[in-house]
Amino acid sequence: MDIQSFLHPKDEVSYLMISSTMKEALDKLEASHYTAIPILDDNGLYFGTLSEGDLLWKLKATHGLTFDNMHDIPVVSIKKRMKVECVEINADLDDMLALAADQNFVPVVDADRVFLGIIRRKDIIEYYTRNIAD
Repeated sequence: MDIQSFLHPKDEVSYLMISSTMKEALDKLEASHYTAIPILDDNGLYFGTLSEGDLLWKLKATHGLTFDNMHDIPVVSIKKRMKVECVEINADLDDMLALAADQNFVPVVDADRVFLGIIRRKDIIEYYTRNIAD
């Protein structure tokens, strides 16, 4: 078993670009039913992760910010309250499992930090639940 076995490839997951706005982030989170979403730079490199909580805190902290003017706020200007670590596709499975213990999903990158997809903690738990022998 390796990291690739758990991978949901980039073309099957939602993500944002650094040029995205707060409104776009909210819309993508709603459509995908995610609670957090990866952000990529213009070269497809993993930049970070934005959560629903980040959006909520930005809304609370920004005087005059409403649903009507969220399109003026770039996602890169929103403070990320949690640092979501990524794992390289060729890393040891233990490295990915350590991250998954603290994150709902683990972004997966190649050696150049190009985003390849995500591994959901839910899939890891389901795999181990099915395959644990007492």
